[in-house]
Amino acid sequence: QLHIVDSGGGLVQSGGSLRLSCVTSGFSMEHYSVAWFRQAPGKEREAVSCINTGGDTKYSQSVRGRFSTFRDNAKSTVFLHMNMLKPEDTAVYYCAAVPHTDCPMYMTDSLNFAKRFDSWGQGTQVTVSS
Repeated sequence: QLHIVDSGGGLVQSGGSLRLSCVTSGFSMEHYSVAWFRQAPGKEREAVSCINTGGDTKYSQSVRGRFSTFRDNAKSTVFLHMNMLKPEDTAVYYCAAVPHTDCPMYMTDSLNFAKRFDSWGQGTQVTVSS
């Protein structure tokens, strides 16, 4: 199980960009799939991206084309680049990791997908103003 620190959130205007970082420790992350989830007040947790050990990525329909995720295994870091941000992107964003598990083909079942992850960051707040 990894220790995860996610960071990079903040306040940004609509249309702006942020880069979130997910830094892991405790074990090599190269064998972990890493996903980003978000949760807004009163809403269910939503999976927004996943990157597997081979670097293949998946995105939810709501962020596809605007967000991108990539990994730097040497630095034990996974990034989430968030572009063209919208007010509806406002949420707490969480990084999560799980070993020896691939990303789902479709990012449509966030609740069950979240149950697969062993390690979670503390969350970082992203606020997008209109």
